[in-house]
Amino acid sequence: QVQLLASGGGLVQPGGSLRLSCAASGSIFGINLMGWYRQAPGNERELVASITIISSGTTRYQDSVKGRFTISRDNARKAVYLQMNNLEPEDTAVYYCNARRYGEDYWGRGTLVTVSS
Repeated sequence: QVQLLASGGGLVQPGGSLRLSCAASGSIFGINLMGWYRQAPGNERELVASITIISSGTTRYQDSVKGRFTISRDNARKAVYLQMNNLEPEDTAVYYCNARRYGEDYWGRGTLVTVSS
């Protein structure tokens, strides 16, 4: 089993920044992909950004966050970070850390990000 501990959510004004962190523990050997998803009220969960944990660290972003969000990793700790800049009210959601290991998805508890003035 993989456990994911996420932190860093909170309330921020439009244009502000937040940094989310997620660390994996337990059976971390074999994790090859980590990322962040989000779910706003009334919406389905959607991919925000992902990064491969092995090799070159290929990243993938949702179009709406490109140029504003940056995902990074710490391979040794099996940790992933999401730097969110120039936040918009539309970014308000519960953000979930995800890890994929041998084709199985693991989820952390969500962390709430609220962008409001």
